[in-house]
Amino acid sequence: MTTTAAPPRKATAATAPRPHSRRGDRQASAYVFLSPWILGVLLLTLAPMAVSLYLSFTDYNLFDAPKWVGLRNYTDMFTADPRYWRSVGTTLLFVVVAVPLKLALALGVALLLKGLRGGKGVYRSAFYAPSLLGASMSIALVWRALYNDGGTVDNVLSSVGIHTGGWVADPHLAVFVVALLSVWQFGAPMVIFLAGLQQIPADLYEAAALDGAGRWRRFVSVTLPMLSPVLFFNLVLETIQSFQVFTPAFAISGGKGGPADSTMFYTLYLYERGFSASHMGYASAMAWVLLLAIGAVTLVLFKTSRAWVFYAHEGA
Repeated sequence: MTTTAAPPRKATAATAPRPHSRRGDRQASAYVFLSPWILGVLLLTLAPMAVSLYLSFTDYNLFDAPKWVGLRNYTDMFTADPRYWRSVGTTLLFVVVAVPLKLALALGVALLLKGLRGGKGVYRSAFYAPSLLGASMSIALVWRALYNDGGTVDNVLSSVGIHTGGWVADPHLAVFVVALLSVWQFGAPMVIFLAGLQQIPADLYEAAALDGAGRWRRFVSVTLPMLSPVLFFNLVLETIQSFQVFTPAFAISGGKGGPADSTMFYTLYLYERGFSASHMGYASAMAWVLLLAIGAVTLVLFKTSRAWVFYAHEGA
């Protein structure tokens, strides 16, 4: 007696997998893999920000329970704290001096490296090395020793008849010590500029040369317009970072912001009010004002970029 195999059953509407169920499984898997990042954002970023926002409306000294004071921290900050406004002025001076100098030096070195035929990698690594050190305390302390009374810079200037007595101790020069340290670490924007320069088509320079354009004219009419998106990117990043400078100012001034509050940067004053004076509510208010100020400056940069940033696809 022989038997025949039953034909395979066709999937019916009840047994076939539904497209939306597969999509749901993929979404569930995606959320599982994203869960560490989501938890990190919620617990380490958004939650502290919410607590900081609440504390900015309280009187909190790290030891007693917060007491609600409304807008008093903000009103005292703007109307009754002259040191706050000095810290704002010092920070703005630093941003105005350090950011343009750093970008100009980074672009200049990138242009020089682009024209090299050999050893480009060695020079690129050498110029980038200071940026790897970051805003470390050790580098800031060495920088302070260089510019202090009796330091290397003071001795060199004294040998040519310029007696400063050390930049660190001079209220008019101390802020420029911090600015020069920031400018010295120009390697990161330099590498970005160099990458942008290598993307500019060579035929644009050849066409400009055929029209009789010299080096300066080619730089103004070809290099800057084609490099403007990269320049804008570096400008935004360096501006945001400059508003948050802390470690160099702390190390060079010994944590006091001196002499005569000449290196009392915004973040250093925030640290002093929050951790030295235990006015954490006031420090939280300062942090939120800084966040809003950086956001406003960034928004202005984006709005004004429409007038000077050129994108190649827009001209097509």
